[in-house]
Amino acid sequence: MKKRNNKKKSTQNNFSKLSVFQNQKYKFKKKCPLSGKGAPIIDYKNVKLLKRYTSENGKILPSRITSVSQKKQRDLSLSIKRARNLALI
Repeated sequence: MKKRNNKKKSTQNNFSKLSVFQNQKYKFKKKCPLSGKGAPIIDYKNVKLLKRYTSENGKILPSRITSVSQKKQRDLSLSIKRARNLALI
């Protein structure tokens, strides 16, 4: 009887491993390029930096593509909007 119970448990474990919403084992997120030591300062006058985070059409790229942290993404979008307002971009 114990062997049958063990078989049932092993099949249940296999099904639990097949979960769609489970995180991937080797998935990792890149560090934010705008935070840390030696990172550039986000400023509306730094047009070269701001152009790296905008698309060809002038739209702001999302943080999931650029791997920028949430706080820096807010600062970045604010400075891009200021630079647009002053016609620097």
